[in-house]
Formats: sequence, structure tokens, C-alpha cells
Amino acid sequence: MPHTIDEAFTALPLRALADAALARARALGAEHADFRLERVRSASWRLRDAKPAGSSDTTDLGYAVRVVHGGTWGFASGVDLTMDAAARVASQAVAMAKLSAQVIRAAGAGGGTPATPSGQWGTVELADEPVHADRTWISSYEIDPFSVPDEEKVALLEEWSRRLLDADGVDHVDASLLTVHENKFYADTAGTATTQQRVRLHPALNAVSVDASSGEFDSMRTLAPPTGRGWEYLTGTGWDWDGELAEIPELLAEKMRAPSVEPGLYDLVVDPSNLWLTIHESVGHATELDRALGYEAAYAGTSFATFDRLGTLKYGSQLMNVTGDRTAEHGLATVGYDDEGVAAQSWDLVKDGVLVGYQLDRRIAKLTGFERSNGCAFADSPAHVPVQRMANVSLQPDPAGMSTEDLIGSVDRGIYVVGDRSWSIDMQRYNFQFTGQRFFRIENGRITGQLRDVAYQATTTDFWGSMAAVGGPQTYVLGGAFNCGKAQPGQVAAVSHGCPSALFNGVNILNTTQEAGR
Repeated sequence: MPHTIDEAFTALPLRALADAALARARALGAEHADFRLERVRSASWRLRDAKPAGSSDTTDLGYAVRVVHGGTWGFASGVDLTMDAAARVASQAVAMAKLSAQVIRAAGAGGGTPATPSGQWGTVELADEPVHADRTWISSYEIDPFSVPDEEKVALLEEWSRRLLDADGVDHVDASLLTVHENKFYADTAGTATTQQRVRLHPALNAVSVDASSGEFDSMRTLAPPTGRGWEYLTGTGWDWDGELAEIPELLAEKMRAPSVEPGLYDLVVDPSNLWLTIHESVGHATELDRALGYEAAYAGTSFATFDRLGTLKYGSQLMNVTGDRTAEHGLATVGYDDEGVAAQSWDLVKDGVLVGYQLDRRIAKLTGFERSNGCAFADSPAHVPVQRMANVSLQPDPAGMSTEDLIGSVDRGIYVVGDRSWSIDMQRYNFQFTGQRFFRIENGRITGQLRDVAYQATTTDFWGSMAAVGGPQTYVLGGAFNCGKAQPGQVAAVSHGCPSALFNGVNILNTTQEAGR
């Protein structure tokens, strides 16, 4: 049955509050104003060794008014759901714009503010966007997790934890479930008005094995990614939980016995459960245009993929085709409309190995000569201003590509990399290294056991340039994270990255224990 927007949200005076705020902003001379009211409910449960270890359930409800006045941004937020209060918040946003204009003029006179690409000092202009009047969008899910009793959620996590604890060699188990239900109403002075509802969740279990004689320990986590689905993800649709939980104890026991890797050059078959994070760090963040322009440097810096290299930068091999996508079903960054009223889209970032696009909001699009934003503005709460945020950035499969087993079969000496763990990348998103959950030795096209202490290291262009084969659609998985950080003050966003398995030739492998000892 199709879902409808929650009555508790639509019963709020959404349109009246927006009308009061936007009318006040117009009366005070704003060239543009937008109003955004959100209710974001987040809940989590944590178990340690099948016993409750903590839970939370919070709701963030409020609204924000953003204006362009005199070519300058202004922003304010509030929680009082009255028309007078909404108008006052709009007045505060205009006052903030006027104050910001004074600061910008003073800095410009002293040569302290960087110019935009067109040489203008701080003038805010927005790329055009069609008007989207009275639109409604709801994400793709079957069962709202908040409709499921908490006792049922905890019971399922406990039952899964006990399955692992009852297996030989598993000494501890951590289990967690994060759930979010997000409602959003947006309206602006151009006439756009949208109402949206999104559901997302992230279940995870982590098994720990301890060797009492040596004191050594290791862990192995489920590979199920966070997703824009509902409770059905845990009880049937979308993931084989029984199969994964059944195989973890044996894999963990083998990992505990596995030898340490010998450093050197190896061919890598990288599973989607690991490759999604490499895409996130080396492609997703690097193709945010505010980073490429040098406007954003928080959370690991700017980008080597600078704007002057658009259309010429050889990002990877000709097999590399990466899209930005705000429309992917079950994507964590999937929306109907972004926080500037821009309709969701899909577009090319890397085509045949060449950088051909960026992620944009309306101001960055106008500054750099794009006709339209591709819908990458997002704020993580009604108290925060929208910033340019990552879409679902995904490596496309080869329509006729091989299975993961066939990719492994094509390798004489290599490593199959499964699951994400730690990572490190420099301030230009260029030099990096990644570890993983599981590493399997490949000899003459066959898996011959696990390895430990593995990290792969490369530059972004060398790594993607070494991609020799891309798996088919049957290997494609939509991975992702709930906790992508950006901006100051910091904001957190959820984002997905789809990819197939892929083969990379001659990648440098480090031994993490040897590196730590240096």
C-alpha cells in the first residue's frame, strides 16, 4: 500500500507559517527567500553480548528562513510555530544578511575576501530552477520502523546476537540499529512548495574473537549496508541475514589463524562492500565543486580535481563511469527535491575515465556558468543552513561484465578485499590508503585462505587508472554511510554509493603492523 505523509506533520500550519515568513522577507526587500520546516525523528538501540547497552529516541522540530538580500545570504531559525514568530525569524534572516554585507564590504576593501570565479565580491546569485508547486514525494519503503514496537526491535537484535555468541570462537557481540524518519516542507518566493517523507535505517552486528593464550583478538562485522528502506530490510526484503550470520563465525575463526600479508604489488578484486568507501573519499568528496573551488576545506580539505580540469582530467581507466544521483531507489541521499527546491536528478561525474561533472547547489552553479543546479543542497536539521552535500555517487557496472567469481578467476596473484574498515586520505583527496574487514589470498584464480594486516595504498588517479575490469550488474550493491561530515559548524548527512566488484592491477599493499612499527 502506498504511504502518505504523516498526518501529525501535515496537521502543522506549514503553508501559513511559510506565507508569513516569505511575505515578511519580501516586504523587507529580499531578492529571494525560502522557508523549510522539518521534523526529524532519530532512534537507536545498542546491545552488548545480547543485553541492552543503551537506546535513544529524539525528535528535532523547527523551521528555517534563508534569504538573499542585497546580494548577501541571511539565515535564521526558530521553533515557535506561530505566524508572528515565523515573520520575526524572517526579519532576523534579513538583518543577518545586512550585517554580513557590512562585513564582506569591509573585508573586500582590505583585500581579505577571495573573489568568485567571475571576479565578483561575494554577490549571491542563484541558478534558475523551474517552479515545483504543491509537490509531494515519499521514499521507497514498506514498513516504517517507528511503527514496530521497540520490544520487537530489541528481541530481533538479541536473537541475532545469541546466534553468534553460541558459535565456537565468538566471545563478544555488539549489535546496533539506527533509524530515522524525516519529514520536510519547503516553500520559496518563486512559488515552489514541496512536502517530503524519508525513512532510513542501519543495522549492524560485530563479532569479536579473543585468543586467551596469546591475548590476540580480532573482529568481523556484518556487510549489510545502511539503506533507505523500512523494517522489511531486517525481516525479509533486501538482505540475507540468516546466511550472513551463519558464515561469520567460521570466517572469523579463519581470520584469527590467517598469516600476515607480505607487502608488495598485487592485483586486487575489490568487493562493493569495500569499494563504496573508496568511491566516497576519492570521488564523492573530490567532485564537490565547492571543494574544487577552494570554498570548502573542512573534513579533509579541498580537491585535486580543480575546476580548470573539467573535461580534461583523466580520473581513471576508460572503464570508469561514475554518476551523481539523487534518484536511486533506496539511496540514503535520494530525495524528490533538495533544500533549495531543486528537483532530484542523475548526471555524469566521470565518463569513460574523464572528469565531466561536479556536484552543485544553486549558487555554485550560477558562479561557474552551469544553467542549473543538480540538487545537492542539504541541511541536517532545521537549525542549520543548507550547504552543498554529496549525492549518491556510484560506479556503474559493465552491462556485460563478469561475476565476482570470474574476476577472481582471472587473477594469478592477488587479494580479494571485502568489507570496509579504516581509511586515510590527504587534503586534496589524492593520496590514500584503505583497509577492510576480510582479505582473501588469490592464487592461480582461486581463493586459498585469508590474510591479515592488509591495507592498499595509491593516489586517486593511479588507483582508478589501474581498473582493468568492472563487474556486471549482478555484482552491484548500494553501500553507504549515515555519518558523512562536512562544513563548519559541522553537519552530518547520510549517503549511498553503488558499485560492482572491480579488478585493479598492480596495487601497492602495505602490512599495517609493519607500518605501525616504523
